[in-house]
Amino acid sequence: QVQLVESGGGLVQAGGSLMLSCAASVNIASFNAMGWYRRAPGKQRELVASITRGGSPNYADSVKGRFTISRDNAKNSVYLQMNSLKLDDTAVYFCNADRYVNLEYYAYWGQGTQVTVSS
Repeated sequence: QVQLVESGGGLVQAGGSLMLSCAASVNIASFNAMGWYRRAPGKQRELVASITRGGSPNYADSVKGRFTISRDNAKNSVYLQMNSLKLDDTAVYFCNADRYVNLEYYAYWGQGTQVTVSS
């Protein structure tokens, strides 16, 4: 059974930094990609950043230049370094991973971690 466990959320002032971590219970090399999504109050869930098995990152326009996604295969973990945080970054952040198993598609989600940016 695949489990994704996020950590690192919290309360930070605007302009500050946080790093989120997502630890997987399986070898992350088995995933096509891993990513971070967020859901702000009253808004739909949106992709923040993703990284492929080969290490290619992809970012939402709203976080380009401020957030960095990375992965450590040895630790079965993916990270999101968030700098220059803005009030609009306040959301619950979810770790995501997907893969094909016997030609069937599976997507996995963590429980979420709250990030609150204050003025």
